[in-house]
Amino acid sequence: MNNLTIRQAVIDDAATILRFVTELAIYEKAEHEVLATEQTIKETVFASQGHVNALICELNGEPIGMAIYFFNYSTWLAKPGLYLEDLYITEAKRGLGAGKLLLKRLANIAVTQGCGRFEWSCLDWNTPARDFYESIGAVAQTEWIGYRMSGQTLSTFAQ
Repeated sequence: MNNLTIRQAVIDDAATILRFVTELAIYEKAEHEVLATEQTIKETVFASQGHVNALICELNGEPIGMAIYFFNYSTWLAKPGLYLEDLYITEAKRGLGAGKLLLKRLANIAVTQGCGRFEWSCLDWNTPARDFYESIGAVAQTEWIGYRMSGQTLSTFAQ
């Protein structure tokens, strides 16, 4: 029998979170973009005034996945929102319900915190993830185009 549990991440999970982030980046063909270290995860995810939260999913006490999330704000709804930055389940443990369990916990957190939305992004080529999200009732937001400014472009623009 599979005993899946969800718990709030603690600072001792920093190495596990980094491993999951790296595995996700490899899956997304972006390993070279990971700049995080165990130390920077400790300093950001577990900061005393932190704005980032992390959940760990365990199978029989073994970490097999995570969700990294934060709260944002909708001016139209005049309510906070919950944004899922990363959802990851180790490849060998997919299909056991861990991803759905993490999403249900996040939905519960969103409702409990009075959020008007629970949102996340998915790479357009990640058909298995898109199919999964749609199977639980999530709707793709095709009318919005995401923009990003980072690195030297961000620094230069900030001047």
